[in-house]
Amino acid sequence: MSVVGGRVWVYEQCSANWKGILLDRDGDEPAIRRRWCGKEYVKEIERARRDLRALISSKNCAPIMLRLAWHDAGTYDAKTKTGGPNGSIRNEAEYKHPANNGLKIAIDLCEEVKAKHQKITYADLYQLAGVVAVEVTGGPTIDFIPGRKDSMISPEEGRLPDANKGASHLRNVFNRMGLSDQDIGRAHRERSGFEGPWTRDPLKFDNSYFVELLKGDSGGLLKLPTDKALVEDPEFRKYVNLYAKDEEAFFKDYAASHKRLSELGFSPLSSLASGLKKTLTAVAVAATLVVELSMK
Repeated sequence: MSVVGGRVWVYEQCSANWKGILLDRDGDEPAIRRRWCGKEYVKEIERARRDLRALISSKNCAPIMLRLAWHDAGTYDAKTKTGGPNGSIRNEAEYKHPANNGLKIAIDLCEEVKAKHQKITYADLYQLAGVVAVEVTGGPTIDFIPGRKDSMISPEEGRLPDANKGASHLRNVFNRMGLSDQDIGRAHRERSGFEGPWTRDPLKFDNSYFVELLKGDSGGLLKLPTDKALVEDPEFRKYVNLYAKDEEAFFKDYAASHKRLSELGFSPLSSLASGLKKTLTAVAVAATLVVELSMK
């Protein structure tokens, strides 16, 4: 045990992995919990990443995996520091919220990977699945740092966006998480949970969602009040215009926004982040090559 900056670091050893949990001096555990992951845990993350790539590619389940990751993270409240990417969406009371309709499918698919990599927390597994889902469908590589702690406490219903509401509702939800208008523009497409295609090819990650938004009514494609809000609100529209014209800018901004949301209420240790960034990026690239070669 050690005291750093007026707080207490408590260390415990579990499965040969050292982890540190940041506690208040009086012993109450705060919402932001950090874990020091040992080398074995990192290796397990790398193996799980490979298995997730194979699973998502074979099942064509990238959209629902990405939605699972975002709905687990999107309950974060910056004021109360509750909710967020902590794996609580696996609780029946939470995955039965109307906003999470259908996500039990993704939860069950993740159990196949969890059974092979039991050391990994559900919180890390769900966020890793979201990262891999983006990469498998041709999207940007997203920096992933492990160390999230699991929670069995589910937030109250109503924290996720309601696709039937407009711009002010979107702002309220994203501002509650500590995110900006630009984050809404980058990421809104994957959060609504409504059935129906937003783009011509839902298994391809690109900027076509924004292109279709600017076309107005597109035959056969879903348009909801929150989609229209991105075009009708001047602050949102400037990002729609940018991303419709510049896919590279969208990919760059999306990767940053996705990472930010996946780490809400979670503070990766800087030393761990710097040490793992190159390793995990290299693993992602290598895994991509393996999957592509196996499909030829």
